[in-house]
Amino acid sequence: MNQADVELQPPPLPPPYSGWQASLANYFHFERYRTNFRTEILAGLTTFMTMAYILVVHPLIMSDAVFLQESGDLFRELVVVTGISTAIGTLVMGLYAKYPFVLAPGMGTNAFFAYSVVLGLGIDWRTALACVLIEGLIFIALTITDIRRHLITAIPSCIKASTTVGIGMFLAYIGLSGNTAIGGAGLIVANEVTKTAFGSFREPATLLATFGIILSTFFIVKRIKGALLWGIAGTAILGWVFGVAKAPTGIMAIPPFPSNLFGQAFVGLGGINGSNLIDFLAVLLVFLFVDMFDTIGTLMGVGTQAGYIDENGDLPRANQALSADAIATVAGAIMGTSTVTTFAESAAGVSEGGRTGLTAVVAGIMFIVALLFVPIFEAVPAFATAPALLIVGVLMMSSVVSIRWGDFTEAIPAFVTMFFIPLGFSIAAGLSAGLILYPFTKMVSGRSSEIPVVTWVLAAIFIFRFAFETLRFG
Repeated sequence: MNQADVELQPPPLPPPYSGWQASLANYFHFERYRTNFRTEILAGLTTFMTMAYILVVHPLIMSDAVFLQESGDLFRELVVVTGISTAIGTLVMGLYAKYPFVLAPGMGTNAFFAYSVVLGLGIDWRTALACVLIEGLIFIALTITDIRRHLITAIPSCIKASTTVGIGMFLAYIGLSGNTAIGGAGLIVANEVTKTAFGSFREPATLLATFGIILSTFFIVKRIKGALLWGIAGTAILGWVFGVAKAPTGIMAIPPFPSNLFGQAFVGLGGINGSNLIDFLAVLLVFLFVDMFDTIGTLMGVGTQAGYIDENGDLPRANQALSADAIATVAGAIMGTSTVTTFAESAAGVSEGGRTGLTAVVAGIMFIVALLFVPIFEAVPAFATAPALLIVGVLMMSSVVSIRWGDFTEAIPAFVTMFFIPLGFSIAAGLSAGLILYPFTKMVSGRSSEIPVVTWVLAAIFIFRFAFETLRFG
């Protein structure tokens, strides 16, 4: 038997368990997914480590909006809100939907919340939170009525596959880029002439990120369990030792109760009036568009990588997963944060073999534990996660072979989707572009009969979205 034959064999069945372990294994269907406790725990830890940056980056973005209107330092309260809302959404996803997907306040939507809505339009941050709350309630209604699940089914298989590839490229791009001054890897940097360029090895962070890539690659090739986790830990520790990243200033800190943020969305409802109603509705529509299709794109992309998408292109238990996402958005708004959504970084845990909701449960618990150890986790530099995100990108590229490149009616929309996700810095942007082009290419080739009605509707919605955002937000 050669090496290729060995790689194609499925993982062995998990060992027999007894007592509470047997109950957990049965609940999460270990036998069906050929997984075990060690694999799921390592996968959950890997996803958490890959996403731990959210505990620091998200509060920094949100504080730009909140601090200008409030006295006092609310940063620690924002950290607590970020951790709790992430844990709530992730635990609901793991225990109810039983998927290894992690949810957290979305990057991109948080910047839109802070800089476009609060600072740009001058809408009070409490009113903006009320907008997020209403968005979440609308999502719950759309999920109950089965509309969101039908949207997933309506997306063509070539777009599903290209979304997976695009997300992989997006994660790698996020990991490799970034300003070294704020802890980024700096392997891809901005350039006035060429837009982007290769970074400089004169930067210590870039050198360490490169070493981390080599280290993680070694672990992956040697099939060492927890390869991505050890790669992150090893790179971070070297950064602390050589002074490239600030070492932890402590071990534990008691998190404050977010009394200045909790429940402020309800206060914001009272701030909606005739003078800001039009802006409020415009912001609500943008939140709805971006969050809905970011979530759908992530569920499809990571779901395809994990092998969940069935022969009909459906995601089993889609409504449960979408319900978890909607509940997380509502809970996050009540806690005092912007839209909580499913994160593409969940692919890191899937790449480590995580296949059940236990992966998400472990990650969710870690976000709660992290609130006690924020000094440690906030010291993990961004360049330490770059190797993991690059490796995940490599693993997600495998879906590219399922695209029919000889059929231009599918190849062009697929390529545009995977191209615009990383370079447009948005899963929703790539998905939108692909779904607009797909019915167009089919129609001009005389194959309109291959286009489901719902796909036409999605294309029209996306065209409206681009037109609306252009006219409203410039």
